[in-house]
Amino acid sequence: MIISMSPYLTKSLFQRTHPLFRQLNCSLATMAEDVFLYWASGSVPCWKAMLALEEKGFSRYKNKMISFDKKEEKSPEILKLNPRGQVPTFTHGTIVVNESSAICEYLESTFKEKGTQLVPSGRNERALVLQRMYEATFSKKTKSLKEELDRWDGYLGQTGAFIAGPNFTMADVYFFPFVGFGVWLGLGLDKFPNLKAYYERACTRPSVKATWPPDWKENKSSMTPLAGHL
Repeated sequence: MIISMSPYLTKSLFQRTHPLFRQLNCSLATMAEDVFLYWASGSVPCWKAMLALEEKGFSRYKNKMISFDKKEEKSPEILKLNPRGQVPTFTHGTIVVNESSAICEYLESTFKEKGTQLVPSGRNERALVLQRMYEATFSKKTKSLKEELDRWDGYLGQTGAFIAGPNFTMADVYFFPFVGFGVWLGLGLDKFPNLKAYYERACTRPSVKATWPPDWKENKSSMTPLAGHL
């Protein structure tokens, strides 16, 4: 009698028994233990860093949510790591990185082979991702918001699924929190079909679900300044 095992079971058994895989799992667990993030719910910069952590496979990293209402970002605990008294504040062992973009790029460069490759290796693809990363900043003036949204809707009409192509990249890590925050503030996307489809698609991604601001899950926004402005 020939007994066959499913690829999943075979792989699972191999991973449980082979010393190399046990060593790898131990190493990944140790890396997660070394990572710590101070963050605040609903903060776009914090959301960026959290998306990057999830995409790079750090789903069980140590963290502490702080309250802006209680001014906990100015606590001695954070000020000793970040003299500006801001979050996100990130540590990896003895290394401290504080700015959200710096955290994202540190994670990608340090753990390039882990999790999602957020910055492609191909020159053309990498160039577009970098361009969209640093372009992903909305104007604070509602007057120019429609023009900005039209531009991103056009980009998505060219690239399809995500900001820089068919794959989720660092450009999406930088861009999506702005869209999510805008929708939270009442931004309607019906006039921007590509952007609306992008938002709905990204919302189904595990990293986005895992990092969705907990305050937003429990309460609807009491302020909707962007509602009806477009």
